[in-house]
Amino acid sequence: MTTAERSRPPNGFNLVPPPGWDVIPLRTGTKEAMDHIVRKAVTQLPAGFPKDDIPKARLKLNQEMKKVVRQARAKGGMTLYLPTERLHGVALPVSIVASEPIDIPRVRPSSGPEAILAALASVTPGAETRTLDDTAALRSEREVPADATQGVDVAHRRVEYFVPVPDSAPDQYLAFSFSALIAPGSDPAFYDILVELFDAVMGTFRWSYA
Repeated sequence: MTTAERSRPPNGFNLVPPPGWDVIPLRTGTKEAMDHIVRKAVTQLPAGFPKDDIPKARLKLNQEMKKVVRQARAKGGMTLYLPTERLHGVALPVSIVASEPIDIPRVRPSSGPEAILAALASVTPGAETRTLDDTAALRSEREVPADATQGVDVAHRRVEYFVPVPDSAPDQYLAFSFSALIAPGSDPAFYDILVELFDAVMGTFRWSYA
């Protein structure tokens, strides 16, 4: 990063998803990305899959994709990352959502993002500081139980990164949320591995100044 780049805020970021994942932009190009994923999924149907059932499978997958996209947009998402290929025959029940930047005013003119992160850490169980591309970020992890009254249909493990945008004015922050659905009776170690995968993905985070 050059000195000139350090004096202005980045205009985006880069994140490298694992092999077998697809990226769905939620601002523009959403339908095209979804159509691509559906077409690819149809080509991966097992040999012997009844041809007459392919339209039903395509329709069901398209409906599921629309639901996931709606949920991501409802959370302020701007980019959705989904595994679209099976890993050792297993469909991973996970997703990553990068949310739109949000503005958070400073408590005092002399305070900065560090004060905001410290305040959040003090009220967020399991919060810890990580560094992403030379930027201090807040990481938190928790299990969210199923609660229909709160709109949570299935229990899941959630990991979130809260990242201040360097040199932004007013101060802006990005949020990255990882969610892994928890199947009843499943091995917790499996979800630990999925969380490690997300942390590895966040390790590829880089600011973009292009």
